[in-house]
Amino acid sequence: MAPVTEHQSSFLSRISRRNQIVSMDVNHEQELEELEDFQKHVAERFSELLPSDSPESFPVLSIQWLRKLLDVFQSIETEFHSVLTTNPSQISKPPLDKLVPEMLDRIVKALDICTAVVNGVDSVRQIQRLAEIAVTALKQTPLSDGSVRRAKRALSSLLAALNADKISGSGGGSGRRSTSEQWSSFSRRSGGSGSGGGCVSKNWSAAKQIQAMTTNLVAPRGGESSPIYIMSSVMVTVMWTLVAAVPCQTSNGLAVHLPLPKNQIWASAAVSISERIGEEMKKKETRCGGLMEEMQRMERIGLKLMEFSEGFRFNGEEDVTAEVAEMEEICRKMGDGLEGLQRRVREVFHRLVKSRSEILEVIDQHH
Repeated sequence: MAPVTEHQSSFLSRISRRNQIVSMDVNHEQELEELEDFQKHVAERFSELLPSDSPESFPVLSIQWLRKLLDVFQSIETEFHSVLTTNPSQISKPPLDKLVPEMLDRIVKALDICTAVVNGVDSVRQIQRLAEIAVTALKQTPLSDGSVRRAKRALSSLLAALNADKISGSGGGSGRRSTSEQWSSFSRRSGGSGSGGGCVSKNWSAAKQIQAMTTNLVAPRGGESSPIYIMSSVMVTVMWTLVAAVPCQTSNGLAVHLPLPKNQIWASAAVSISERIGEEMKKKETRCGGLMEEMQRMERIGLKLMEFSEGFRFNGEEDVTAEVAEMEEICRKMGDGLEGLQRRVREVFHRLVKSRSEILEVIDQHH
């Protein structure tokens, strides 16, 4: 075979360089396409959570809505995994690789939050039982003083639990127990630690955990986004929402706003939802958990029934049948929905453990 001349060598190296450039352009184009598809998927799934007239639409922060939120999260997580496996360079190349350690740390924090939420759901079950005692007592006919006293005791405990944050915030030196102590006590009595939820340390704080997860959560420079930044933001949004809705250990001081980029298409619905929840916090004048829609309704009706119980001897003719029926309906919804919510949280926990392993595997393979 004839030797390669200098001219031919130069020509071949130019062709090789050009092929590399074309290959890089194709790869970059593919990455942009995948990123666009991922952003659309996130936007579409979060849009499903916005309030609408559809029969499949549930009130924001209701048990069914929270279950749907966790379904949305798992769907987005699955799509993220697909991006990861088809194009690992989305997380392994600079500068995106710098986002990976922070995301892995957020996943560990999210696992703790899932554990606290599972225990928090057990606390809600205990409140549900108190409401059921009050309902049973007030459904007695004819209504006796003894039945009303029984209802009053249950309602007193129920309202104290629902307002634990206000009680503990009304004066540190009063000797009253803190919010986290009250919720932990409820969780223990309802068998929280034995239900597969595990436990977090005594000094652990849900609010501080969320605060730590939002640290350095900033959009990449140049207005572009990345799958790993989007997935981190989605994870923080979901965990923050769970802590806002379900009474967790030391959720006092929970941030009202999340650092989400309003100008990016994927974040539009997520921003709307977080703003709505932030408004709910301001309206309730609380930065603790327990904004679950059923819990708020339970408190409202509980106050009416408590008023009735306290004035029963003087106003025995007052009819609270409608309120008792509504409280009974809330208890039924909690009975039907809380177990499913807890199961979804556990599924998310296991999905996050798997996701962390998958990310570490991709990094190992491309280094």
